[in-house]
Amino acid sequence: MNAILESQAATNDKLSQRFIELDPGGYFLIFLDQSAGLICAEHYSNNINDKGLATDPETGEPLPCHGSLKRLPTTSFKAQTAKELCIQIFETPQTQLVTKLDHAAYLGREFVRAEMALADGTTYIQD
Repeated sequence: MNAILESQAATNDKLSQRFIELDPGGYFLIFLDQSAGLICAEHYSNNINDKGLATDPETGEPLPCHGSLKRLPTTSFKAQTAKELCIQIFETPQTQLVTKLDHAAYLGREFVRAEMALADGTTYIQD
């Protein structure tokens, strides 16, 4: 890896560790369906408690960051490209799932990463 790529990777790794406020509009789990050639994004609702933690709207329990969680998405999106997915989520009037600009920017970056992995046939892991 050349020096520029190493510097970019180090910067991105550092920025991935920063504190971010959660979006009260919910969160997305992003994954690929390689066989269908699609980027998939499932939206899940959440509440934010007084400690800033995302909680299950039904139980009030904090949502774990790791491990398996048995919840159903509120809605699902599938597209061949990051642009198509962004249009579905951000430009459809009845879809108001993202309430914070930093969340929208994050999703756009992740959708591009997912699109690149789909094109390359590599594994995509959401940041």
